[in-house]
Amino acid sequence: MKPMNNDTAVIPGTQTLVNGLAVLQAVAHGATNLSDVVAATDLSRSTAHRLIQALRGERFLRDTAEGTIALGPALIELGFQARDAVSLQSVARPILLDLAEEVKDTIHLAVEDNGECLYLDKVRGSRNVEIRSWPGLRMPLTYTGIGKALLLDSPDRWQEQYESDRERMERQPLHDFASIRAFLKAMSVYAEQGFSYDLEENEPGIRCVASPIHDASGKVAGAISVSGMVQVMPPRRMKQIGPIVRAAADRISAELGWSSDAES
Repeated sequence: MKPMNNDTAVIPGTQTLVNGLAVLQAVAHGATNLSDVVAATDLSRSTAHRLIQALRGERFLRDTAEGTIALGPALIELGFQARDAVSLQSVARPILLDLAEEVKDTIHLAVEDNGECLYLDKVRGSRNVEIRSWPGLRMPLTYTGIGKALLLDSPDRWQEQYESDRERMERQPLHDFASIRAFLKAMSVYAEQGFSYDLEENEPGIRCVASPIHDASGKVAGAISVSGMVQVMPPRRMKQIGPIVRAAADRISAELGWSSDAES
């Protein structure tokens, strides 16, 4: 982050703040000493030194045992406070509404809770189709598209969860996977493309496309899905919707502090 140049309109008195933020950004991106900060920000050595001293005094920067500078504990404290102030539902809601308007189908938001898919929110589509779901509903992870999305980053759990769900539910839906091998193969495809399907395994006549939400640490924090009648969810449309659902999930992830750069 470079400080604003002289041609950029700045509210009087804010340039020092902007420069201080530039120093923090520089350290966050690898600067470990005064020379690094100067090179990264284009600030003069005296200005950079003065800002480093001030940020160190306020615990936004700290000295390491190796004699370098690093981000300080005050930033960690603020980070936790910001995280605790964020509600997944409140962050996701406007994005869910945008998605529902775009695709015209029912949108769900869910998290994993005690090995189950817990629905947090539902936005009805404009097709006048009632999906049998509601906030607070719990469903097995591997029967639902949104549940599969919650598992996409955990391949070590796929087989165990599949077997557990089918033993616990004691049912064999008409459209269920033919075998654990078929399920694992499908999950590998879903993980590669970044979105999963429900091909009527959960409810006959209903299909869905789902994608995971990630938090600032990169962990799966939830998932969203688009659900509709099989008549409006042929394979071709599901494939087209997939990137749209994934993009919406990524928008929510970004609001939670996740960055796509961290995955590359």
